[in-house]
Amino acid sequence: MSESGDDPRVGVAGWPVAHSRSPILHGFWLRQLGFAGRYERFAVPPGEFAPFAARIGKDLLGANVTAPHKEAAFAACDRRTPAAEALGAVNTLWREGSLLWGDNTDVEGFLTSMDEGAPGWADRGRSAVVAGAGGAARAVVYALASRGFDRIVVVNRTQARAAALAIQFGRTVIASPWDSLSRELSLADLLVNASSLGMRGEAPLDIDLTVLPDDAVVSDIVYVPLRTPLVEQAKTRGLLAVEGLGMLLHQAVPAFERWFGRRPEVTSELRALIEADILASQQEKT
Repeated sequence: MSESGDDPRVGVAGWPVAHSRSPILHGFWLRQLGFAGRYERFAVPPGEFAPFAARIGKDLLGANVTAPHKEAAFAACDRRTPAAEALGAVNTLWREGSLLWGDNTDVEGFLTSMDEGAPGWADRGRSAVVAGAGGAARAVVYALASRGFDRIVVVNRTQARAAALAIQFGRTVIASPWDSLSRELSLADLLVNASSLGMRGEAPLDIDLTVLPDDAVVSDIVYVPLRTPLVEQAKTRGLLAVEGLGMLLHQAVPAFERWFGRRPEVTSELRALIEADILASQQEKT
């Protein structure tokens, strides 16, 4: 609880942060579970994260962290979970006694979304291709390694970034040039788009899925649009495909539990609420 005695305040810190849907998610759970509390957006300029982090345990119960502050949040923590340590990035903050703790819930969000959308997905094979080499890709690679994938191929248009990610995670992760994608896909049990390609307003993700094995699974962490061209292409080909919204929803669960001591559920009602907000925002921009 906050020291002020008022309703506990939590929120998301970013720059910009107006686009964040986290207030909708956590606001839904606060109302559903009958908790007093507020979830807010905090616009924190680059270079000013440390003073914000110092508020955790004072006027703030905890916080989520989004771009560009995840590495600054990592540096601000006294203790971190194993996932956050491995990724070098924190997206959830809370305080235990005098110690500021950090977690990276993207890993749990991705895994739970996959378990929900493609039950048994990790039992089907041992080879995965991950498109992208940024922070989201690091979380996906860590998640795949935790489920026992012994060959994880990272492809990225900037080869140096893929190579750096591969070095970070060791021998099971291989950096491969973008022009070798077709060959890698022909050997893959799973394809994950962990880049921003295909997102509304970004360049399209140009991948030919015809070379994928018939029992392969396709996952796209992009959720705007709700069903990306990659997911559409996978479904047209008859492949099992997991949409990106699930990761957004499920990564919020452990953060809420950290702050309020109760694990919320991702329900069809919540999913419909977020889908409606995404569709409304798309219509406003057309």
